[in-house]
Amino acid sequence: MVRADPMPLAFSYDASMAKRVLHDKYFRQAKREGYLARSAYKLMEIDDKRRVIQRAGRVLDLGCAPGSWLQVLSERVGEKGTVFGVDLKGVSHEMPANVRTVRGDFTELDPAGLIESLDGAQPRFDGVFSDMAPDTSGHGDDFMSARLCGEIVDRLPMLLRKGGHCVMKVLEGGGTPELIKRCKGCFEEAKPLKPRATREISKEIFLVCKRYRPPSVPARERRQAGQPAPVPGWNTGGASRPGGGGR
Repeated sequence: MVRADPMPLAFSYDASMAKRVLHDKYFRQAKREGYLARSAYKLMEIDDKRRVIQRAGRVLDLGCAPGSWLQVLSERVGEKGTVFGVDLKGVSHEMPANVRTVRGDFTELDPAGLIESLDGAQPRFDGVFSDMAPDTSGHGDDFMSARLCGEIVDRLPMLLRKGGHCVMKVLEGGGTPELIKRCKGCFEEAKPLKPRATREISKEIFLVCKRYRPPSVPARERRQAGQPAPVPGWNTGGASRPGGGGR
């Protein structure tokens, strides 16, 4: 009997498998290097490429739990800088001495209350950072995400100094172009960026806005009557973004 040669094995490049391996790499690297989530590498890449974190600056992290961005911000502002975090959830991991957090919904906090927590003469933050995401339903999530970013932009006159920078996560979709257009109207530069550590299937991008140009109307005239008072309790141990952001 003549034995047929075995069929040659067929090898094909599985792009999806390669991407999973890449993201597993970031997960393992975060564990090895002591970061709370792979999203730390997203912020690192954003800052490496766009230079948005000021050394010795004072920065605000919206949706800071579980704390990976707090860790990166703390390292990059240095000992002379200060990092403030706000989240619905608690940050249970111990943070460096230059990190302060408050637990609460940023949309219900009076921006003036956050500013009053700052020390020194500069009554604004040097940078505002957000990895927040809305509760997702599969329908209209991109518009909800853009609306959440719009809430941040609404508060920037009270939060961000002239010339400061802002980074916001947004789910790319129908609401994105209008959001970018709005940001270009109040920053000298506003461009989207998708870091390598972001899952390929994810719709998330980061809108990187540089050199803020605040409106000319005085902040006290823009404040809404009856805004809720800020949640008390600035501390060094914790603070969530609406719906979570996959940090």
